[in-house]
Amino acid sequence: MDPNRVIIFDTTLRDGEQSPGISLNTTEKLEIAHQLARLGVDVIEAGFPIASPGDFEAVRAIAREVHGPVIAGLARAHAADIERAAEAVKDAERPRVHTFISTSDIHIQHQLNSTRPDVLGQARAAVAHARSLVDDVEFSPMDATRADIDFTAEVLQAAIDEGATTINIPDTVGFAMPNEYAAFLTGLYERVPGLKDIVLSVHCHNDLGLAVANSFAGLQAGARQVECAINGLGERAGNASLEEIVMLLKTREEAVGFTTGVNTREIARTSRLVSRLTGYGVQPNKAVVGRNAFQHESGIHQDGVLKERSTYEIMSAASVGFDDANSIVLGKHSGRHALQSALMDLGYDVSGQTLNQAFKRFKEIADKKKQVTAMDLEALVTDELRTDEGAYTLEWFDVEASSRRPPHATVEIVTPAGETVRGDFTGDGPIDAIFRAINAATTREVKLRDFRIDAITSGQDALGEASVVLELSGQNASGQGVSTDIIEAAALAYVRALSNVERKVIAAAESAESGEPVLTQTP
Repeated sequence: MDPNRVIIFDTTLRDGEQSPGISLNTTEKLEIAHQLARLGVDVIEAGFPIASPGDFEAVRAIAREVHGPVIAGLARAHAADIERAAEAVKDAERPRVHTFISTSDIHIQHQLNSTRPDVLGQARAAVAHARSLVDDVEFSPMDATRADIDFTAEVLQAAIDEGATTINIPDTVGFAMPNEYAAFLTGLYERVPGLKDIVLSVHCHNDLGLAVANSFAGLQAGARQVECAINGLGERAGNASLEEIVMLLKTREEAVGFTTGVNTREIARTSRLVSRLTGYGVQPNKAVVGRNAFQHESGIHQDGVLKERSTYEIMSAASVGFDDANSIVLGKHSGRHALQSALMDLGYDVSGQTLNQAFKRFKEIADKKKQVTAMDLEALVTDELRTDEGAYTLEWFDVEASSRRPPHATVEIVTPAGETVRGDFTGDGPIDAIFRAINAATTREVKLRDFRIDAITSGQDALGEASVVLELSGQNASGQGVSTDIIEAAALAYVRALSNVERKVIAAAESAESGEPVLTQTP
């Protein structure tokens, strides 16, 4: 392998999904995993199989259906976790089990209620057990950057002795600075001779905004795998952003000498898909994938770009896949074959009932819009992925809005049990009224934690995409909806969020009844 080739390990579906409010079903996770394979990532960390039956099934489906990347499952240093992860990934072309335990004293004492010798023994046993089940084992000493380097080195040596093929060094709480992180890795290389014979990985969190900088410093210190996530998703402030680290290495390749196997022209599409399915919008000024990344407001900048784009752009919009965002344009007279061809150009291989359903939605949208663009089609397809059996379904709604009296809404909902229920309520505005009407119909007292609506494309007939985060019994979950009518989009998002948060509440109750241990923080 090229010594300057950097392995891109994507953890969007594991660490990214642990972001508050994100709740992906198996179909959604599969769609993201297929797009990650098209993007060209080397490793997909598909989930935490012990976390829930749903997560196990999603990881297993990805292992069976997604080809190309290594498929990894995360596991604590517990035999049950490791066996569950190995079972979930066993059908992958290249399965990996990623196991971890903390080496910092603050975690050992306060979270694990353990001792250094016990942690050393658990790490050794976990790697040995994992290696007996799969050939590819990754080990992480959680919170390593706040741990004693000599003890961490001792644990890493034990992991290597037991057959670990990748060692990952997490900056779990985003505490390190680039020079400190590089020095820590250099110190490990000095203390653990076997590190030079395996892959050293970096996993950095963004609590101080240094995740990408620390990851790059790790590469300069000798690491050759970067753990990152689309749009920088992850616990708290998130992980290193995949698009930022990849474009850093591509744009400055001549200076830094590193390469990746990522097809950068798939970056924008992957970012949009993840944003829509998770409900986490991309900030306008986000590097590489924000909508302002290739726009220029200043007259001086505009003048320079019109004369020569390189005056103010260090990379092209085309290099990350923005050039064809609206190249596909369909209308209400377009047929099923044209739609199928356009979807295939976008990477969606749909046929049969799936195509029929997509065509039905397309016709509904085309009747309301003069033109249906590629971004509209992406939104349409991802919205179809959210259709889930055993969920609440919005049948219809009426909203009466006036400046002379409070808005009033009536809704009809089909419950997961198949019962049709109706509710009505008055609210501060039409969207508030419809949310309250849904609560009345379902007899649920959920708390609205977040609501956002964005236009997918420009113009008066633009599709609106709504995102809702609800809280019920201490659990949070999101839902998304797409429509040319923002009230309908909001109502769809609300009932989907309600379905997701109820599932979380039921899963938490079942876990408590079974006596399963509460999951600890992850790297």
